[in-house]
Amino acid sequence: MNASALERFLRYVRIDTQSAEDSTSYPSTAKQLDLLNLLVAELKGLGLQEVALDEYGLVMATVPGNLPPGHPARGRVPTLGLIAHVDTSPSASGKNVQPQVVAYQGGDLTLPGDRRVVIRVSENPELLDNIGRTIVTSAGTTLLGADDKAGVAIIMTAVQTLLAQPALPHGNIRICFTPDEEVGRGTEHFDIQQFGAQVAYTVDGDKPGELNRETFSADQAIITVLGRNIHPGSAKGIMVNSLRAMGDILVRLPKDLAPETTEGYEPFIHPHVLEGAEAKSILKILLRDFHTPGLEKQKTRLEQIVAEVQALHPKTKIGLEITEQYRNMKDFLGNDTRVLDCLWEAARRAGLEPVWKPIRGGTDGSRLTERGLPCPNIFTGGQNFHSLTEWLSVSGMEKSVATVVQLVQVWVEKCRCAP
Repeated sequence: MNASALERFLRYVRIDTQSAEDSTSYPSTAKQLDLLNLLVAELKGLGLQEVALDEYGLVMATVPGNLPPGHPARGRVPTLGLIAHVDTSPSASGKNVQPQVVAYQGGDLTLPGDRRVVIRVSENPELLDNIGRTIVTSAGTTLLGADDKAGVAIIMTAVQTLLAQPALPHGNIRICFTPDEEVGRGTEHFDIQQFGAQVAYTVDGDKPGELNRETFSADQAIITVLGRNIHPGSAKGIMVNSLRAMGDILVRLPKDLAPETTEGYEPFIHPHVLEGAEAKSILKILLRDFHTPGLEKQKTRLEQIVAEVQALHPKTKIGLEITEQYRNMKDFLGNDTRVLDCLWEAARRAGLEPVWKPIRGGTDGSRLTERGLPCPNIFTGGQNFHSLTEWLSVSGMEKSVATVVQLVQVWVEKCRCAP
């Protein structure tokens, strides 16, 4: 079907696709299949080939190349991949999203569903670039879902554009929509050989013009405190309250290494989930550093904190487990400079002044790059991901569509001119 990126986006965000961190199924929530099945139908409706949804919730499809026989780039252009994820973060509700299409005229935005939720210019200076333009917010009771349904809409609209304008030259393009990126499992069953692309790009960034070639390296730490519970009326000398020990751990985490006190290349240690009662409490902590060896320093810091608190609460049992999540894509992008050069030139041709910016996040692209599929990241126009104040610049989304359309053409030119 022919539709604008905005029309697609508004349709997609109304479908609840929130993933679940502790689930063992694939996808982690069955409701993600509602959107994945819709995308299968839409891809087939556009006339794409090899459209398939596998048992793990990965949708793949092919846009065949259109270079005629004898074209100097035919057979030399690598198959390009375009990837976005359908799930939304467990950090805020994704149910009954009510997108608000706003002709923005400046100032703070109080959201209609909960007037305590305000998108403030002081926290969102990019709003000033959108005066007189259209933006989209949620009603303030849910997240919006621009992360990453904007990316899905961008890819679908770019594909529609290429098919509608066969004079735009491109090689073979592979599309993939993944589930469960927000819980770190989006590429767990991603078969790179089956995908068949030699280079790919995730469309999962934020501010227009920002391109990402480096991400955090990431680990997760889980601290478990075991205590002993008994009725508080007869607890003297018997109860061992795990929450008290966990509180002492929390206050010892470094405040100068937190998301709310760091930016740019600065690392952080981020406690983000706490569950518990007297007998047992569990704290999940995100460890992030652009310099991968820095994660070992963070581990040592946590070990020291655990040892100190264990001594203060000898009747508890405190455990620390650290698991690897992903690594900085910059360390694995390889020596083919075209991967980044083509993206930069495409954004420039789309009318932007591109900038390379480290992304303080990133899962699918980092993991795929580490596994051998170079996968830098493209902006979507979204802001304030994972929160009730999430919003989307429609012009930014449209610029991303233009960047993707230019990208496949720049690759043809690069390969045409190559020796």
